[in-house]
Amino acid sequence: MAPPHNRRPGFSRRAQYGLFIGYVVAVGGALVAVALLLLSTLNPPAYAVVRGAFAELVTPIASGADWTRRGISGAPGWIGSFWGVREENAKLKAELEANKTLIEHARIVTRDNRRLRALLKLRDRVADPVVAARIVYASGSSTRRFATLNAGSWQGVRPGQPVRGADGLIGRVVEVSPNTARILLVLDPESVVPVRRIRDGLPAIAAGRGDGLLEIRSASAAQVLFEPGDTFVTSGTGGLFPPNIAVAVTQERARDTAKARPTASPDMLDYALVQRAFFPEAAEISAPDKAPR
Repeated sequence: MAPPHNRRPGFSRRAQYGLFIGYVVAVGGALVAVALLLLSTLNPPAYAVVRGAFAELVTPIASGADWTRRGISGAPGWIGSFWGVREENAKLKAELEANKTLIEHARIVTRDNRRLRALLKLRDRVADPVVAARIVYASGSSTRRFATLNAGSWQGVRPGQPVRGADGLIGRVVEVSPNTARILLVLDPESVVPVRRIRDGLPAIAAGRGDGLLEIRSASAAQVLFEPGDTFVTSGTGGLFPPNIAVAVTQERARDTAKARPTASPDMLDYALVQRAFFPEAAEISAPDKAPR
C-alpha cells in the first residue's frame, strides 16, 4: 500500500515560511484581480484612477529595465565604435605628421628661393601699357604686312614697343611720327617672335609667312612633333615682347615646322594696346631704326 502524499515541507522553518508567503501572495493577487475586475465593471471612473496610479508606480521601473536592456544590447556596437575611432584617430595623426613634413619642406623651399633671388638681385618686370590707339590701316593684300596707329611720339610711343590686342600679339612698332606709328605685324615675313608651347614649355620661333599665317619652328632639338591645337605664347626671350602673350595656334600635325594661325588678327580689330618693352635696353638694341622696305 502506497504511503499518503504529504505536502508538508518537513521541519525546516525557512521552507515553511516560504510556502506560506507564496500562498499569501497568490491569494492576495487573486483578491486584487477580483477587486479590479469588479471595480472596472461597477465603477469605471474609479478604475481609471486606480489604473493611472498603478501606471505611475510601474513606469519608472519599466523605464529603468528598458534602459538597462538597451545598454546591454548596444554594448557590442559601442565597443566596435571605440576601436573604429581609435583606428581613425591613428590615421589622422599619421596624415597630420605627413602634412607637417610637406609644410616644412615648402617653407624651406620658399626661404631658399627668397635667398637665391636676393643673391641674384632678380626683379619681376611688368610691361606697363603706353597708350590704347585705333588701328587706322592694315595691309591685308600684299606680302608685306604693316598697320598704322593714330598715336605717336607725342603719346609716348617709341620704336621697338610691342603692340597687342585683346586676343594676343599683333606686332611691334618700327616707325614713329608725332601722332602716328607704323607697326610691323607678326604676319610679315620679316617678323620673328620667340615663343613657347603652353603644354610643355617647348621653345620655338613664330615667323610670318606673308599669307595671313605663321610658321612655327622648333628652337631646340630636331624631330619635334607639333599637334593641331598647340597654343604658343611669347617666351620673353630677347627682352622685347613680354612673356605669356598669346601668339598662335597650330593647324596641322607636323614635325619641326608647322603652320599656325595668329590668335589676334589686325583686320578684325579697331583698337590696339601699345606696351613698354619687357627689357627696354634689349629693345633699343633689337629695334630697327627704319621700317623694312
